[in-house]
Amino acid sequence: MKLESLSPFFFPFVALCFTMATAATFTIRNNCSYTVWAAAVAASAGGGGKRLESGATWNLNVKPGTRGSRIWARTNCQFDEAGRGRCKTGDCGGRLKCKAYGKPPNTLAEFALNQYKNLDFFHISLVDGFNVPMEFSPTSGLCKKGIQCTADIVRQCPKELKAPGGCNNPCTVFKTQQYCCYYGKCDPTDFSKFFKARCPNAYTYPRDDPSSTVTCPGGTNYKVVFCPIGSPHLEMVASMSQEE
Repeated sequence: MKLESLSPFFFPFVALCFTMATAATFTIRNNCSYTVWAAAVAASAGGGGKRLESGATWNLNVKPGTRGSRIWARTNCQFDEAGRGRCKTGDCGGRLKCKAYGKPPNTLAEFALNQYKNLDFFHISLVDGFNVPMEFSPTSGLCKKGIQCTADIVRQCPKELKAPGGCNNPCTVFKTQQYCCYYGKCDPTDFSKFFKARCPNAYTYPRDDPSSTVTCPGGTNYKVVFCPIGSPHLEMVASMSQEE
């Protein structure tokens, strides 16, 4: 799905002056008991990727005004010395350093910086499904509200949405207006309600922004944590994804 169709901060904005703005630092941490391959792509600023062992971090400096941006975890990857290979979840065209968005299912940290009224807009999205528990929170300034999605969604996933290593979103599976909201109005579905019941602060369907998007002043720094403290059955999730 195109990110621009999912969130209000991807609609056109009046041009802002970023002369005095500074880059935002994103600290990406793998708190899972297993290795993940972190990925980051911004529609307006390129992308990248990095292998993160348990406990490892990756710091990214993101330019002011960056939008159309995603950070996610890939699981069960194999890459050669040239950085070519594949991942079971979140694969981005077989590259270690992503240049395109990942393949569902993958839990997403989405953001746009220094947009309307110089605000940052961010959320955790399950519109592309779920593979790894996640926290997305500010780490500087007066902005304190963060978001977590730590439910045991992989094991509880409805049978229609089950995928190796994760839980698909219904649009990927059914490809209909009801679930994809290609045009006009769309409402929550039984499947989006499944995700919302387990991660009430996450963005779960294409018009979910009013309840799920958070704003902070431009210039705020952030952290994205895979498997934050409190995530259940983390070793079980890794084991399931390897066995499938």
